[in-house]
Amino acid sequence: MLDALHLQFMQHAVLAGLLASVACGLIGSLVVVNRLVFLSGGIAHAAYGGVGLAVFTGLPVMPTTIAFTLAASGLMSAVTLKARARADTVIGVLWAAGMALGVILLDLSPGYAVDLMSFLFGSILTVSATDLWFMAGLDAALVVLVAVYYRDFLAVSFDPEFARTRGVAVTLLHYLLPAMVAVSVVMIIRLVGLILVIALLTIPPFLAERRARSLKAVMLASMLQSAVYCLAGLWLSFEFDLTSGATIIAVAAGVFFLTLGAERLFTRGASRTGGGA
Repeated sequence: MLDALHLQFMQHAVLAGLLASVACGLIGSLVVVNRLVFLSGGIAHAAYGGVGLAVFTGLPVMPTTIAFTLAASGLMSAVTLKARARADTVIGVLWAAGMALGVILLDLSPGYAVDLMSFLFGSILTVSATDLWFMAGLDAALVVLVAVYYRDFLAVSFDPEFARTRGVAVTLLHYLLPAMVAVSVVMIIRLVGLILVIALLTIPPFLAERRARSLKAVMLASMLQSAVYCLAGLWLSFEFDLTSGATIIAVAAGVFFLTLGAERLFTRGASRTGGGA
């Protein structure tokens, strides 16, 4: 792996993994704490419509996909705000509609030669220097927004009604958080693809939340875990000639199941010891 780091595409892949880890830590923590995994999944799959639109119109893929995904996140946010009882159904429909639109637009695109698998399962080894600067800019924007609204996000995450009585702009945050998820999703697509993006966005925060004592600690621990998963996945994919995006998620999922299994065994052991005493 150390020899591979002399290769430019591997250097770009490592930097992309580290940059994506920032978004995973910040936004993934807010997604997990606010129980927005399903909404985030809807946003992630709707993003494929943006990919199809970019290819069909000949526009730059990343900016076009971000714009489309932001529009989808705004629509989903409006639905969850005004029609909570039907929110899951409508989000599911938008989820499927976004995917269908993307596929149809790709079918209709003249001279279509884009690798479908790279969008579905990621293509971290093809990240360019331009992509890295774009990701760095998105990270900077996310860091600023989280820093500015940290206390408000913290209040809304644990008691939205109380936060509203304290003057927190709950409705603004209701739209802002999914928009930040949309930006993060498009960034992470480059690593693991649309199908696997939610796993990388939620596994590190879920595990970090079980040990951390504050939202800030969850974010920092999630960033570190995401970076470890990305680097370990890259190493394994290089050593065994595996698909990088899928290997990164396999590492994260492996740690997830091992952690839960170890905690369950420890709890059973402690219960038996306590019962025997």
